Amino acid sequence: MNIVEFQNVTKKYGPKTTINNLSFAIEENKITGIIGRNGAGKTTTLKMVAGHIKQTSGDIVVFGENPFNSLLVSANMIFVHDQMNLPTSLRLTDILKSAEMFYVNWDSELAGRLFRYFSLDPKQTHDKLSKGMKSTFNMIVGLASRCPLTIFDEPTTGMDAAVRSDFYRALLKDYLAHPRTILISSHHLNEIEELLEDILLIKEGQNHLHLSLLELKEMAIGLSGNKEVLQEWMGDREVYYRTRVGLDDVYVVTKNTFTKEDLAKMTDTGVAISAVSPNDLCVYLTSPSTGGIDDVFK
Repeated sequence: MNIVEFQNVTKKYGPKTTINNLSFAIEENKITGIIGRNGAGKTTTLKMVAGHIKQTSGDIVVFGENPFNSLLVSANMIFVHDQMNLPTSLRLTDILKSAEMFYVNWDSELAGRLFRYFSLDPKQTHDKLSKGMKSTFNMIVGLASRCPLTIFDEPTTGMDAAVRSDFYRALLKDYLAHPRTILISSHHLNEIEELLEDILLIKEGQNHLHLSLLELKEMAIGLSGNKEVLQEWMGDREVYYRTRVGLDDVYVVTKNTFTKEDLAKMTDTGVAISAVSPNDLCVYLTSPSTGGIDDVFK
């Protein structure tokens, strides 16, 4: 069952097209990573899923209906981001009590345990928190709400490495105990890949890739060796990244369509074979050139 469906969705701000004919579907009870460079359209996409903004054209369906100004979607969804507007007149503990009245699946015990674990001040107000502590508090609200659709847009902004690690572990543990549909965007794919089941890679407002993490891991392969030898093996295969190593050697990331026999023969000819991390592959796939920054210095 699909919880979210986009069909040929476009979003324009004046003459600028932010989302361009975007189509995808998100299945129920999966954690999907929304990946892309700054300005790719991740936040705009998530805002449309949440019903905060309306598409210019195309169709969006969330829980069976258009999410824009939908009470059904609002009641079953939470959108956690670093610009959340929470009451400045209420203390943090009062905000948690208010959230309990709105979210039917709210777990006050979990909220309290996380609040104490991260050493938040009960008397503090949201607007007085540091950037990292705001993100931590917002994360607590997102987890404790246990909404059927939970959206985290760059949720770890300002957090240090230890707190980010704790957040990801808390998210996974609570998801396993209480499955729901979770969308999470992040610039730290290497940190969240163990959480993800699927990845939606957005490039220039379009669906560049939408596949499982396992498929992404098997999609590409890294090859290092003499450039002439490698060229014979490459043929017309698609190249995602290429850089020179020394005078005569190159490193190439290409689509992995080689057989086991091919790989064995390549090794015999001096070609080194390596895996390509999902994070690196997404960087290569969204780069404006196959040589990355090195192309600037040619």
